[in-house]
Amino acid sequence: MTSPEKNRLLNALPPADRARIYPHLKLISLPFESVLYEAGDTQRYIYFPVDSIVSLLYVLKNGASAEIAVVGNDGAIGIALFMGGVTTTNRAIVQSAGSAYRLTRTHIEQEFARHGEMLHILLRYTQALITQMTQTAVCNRHHSLDQQLCRWLLLSLDRLDTNQLVMTQELIANMLGVRREGITEAAGKLQKAGVIEYRRGRITVLDRPRLESMTCECYEAVRSETERLLPTPRPLGQ
Repeated sequence: MTSPEKNRLLNALPPADRARIYPHLKLISLPFESVLYEAGDTQRYIYFPVDSIVSLLYVLKNGASAEIAVVGNDGAIGIALFMGGVTTTNRAIVQSAGSAYRLTRTHIEQEFARHGEMLHILLRYTQALITQMTQTAVCNRHHSLDQQLCRWLLLSLDRLDTNQLVMTQELIANMLGVRREGITEAAGKLQKAGVIEYRRGRITVLDRPRLESMTCECYEAVRSETERLLPTPRPLGQ
């Protein structure tokens, strides 16, 4: 069975907090392209992914969308619950299938009322998430599509224990808010350079150091801030 410790935030909790919180966690399956919440929905749960990736998207009235952040085993989905808003303007959709632990709104509010470690961990994570959102906006405005794709691949892989992503070019285009033809061209360059292999909707990174050298400064800004704010993961079982 998948362990809660595979999520970095849950892994950081001290033993007493784990003993209190873990019995209320529910492991759920997150199928590909399933929606955890829509913009304006009243949120009832906070989700802690363990082997899945969830994209936070802003959707325009005409149906066009763009990703504002990606969340995996580094974080949580549903920060509106503890930020006091309850609803949000974005959509949360599963971009890489897997599972997550779910905690109810009541339990997360009780933890925040304790002013304990869960509160501090989630607030630091929120700062890291805001950094990612800010950097994504800057990247989309100032950097090339090739660099944006490299950044997106690296951020996604950082949140999975694998070097593979199951992802169609059409979905990547929707995430980045660009035309599919642009993703096809950018992915083709990476494949020709031997950095990735793309077959039947499966992207395998063959040369990560090269991929990192081809991205923009935005990836390192997000990665370093995440490492600064979040605790170093403990070995499983500790």
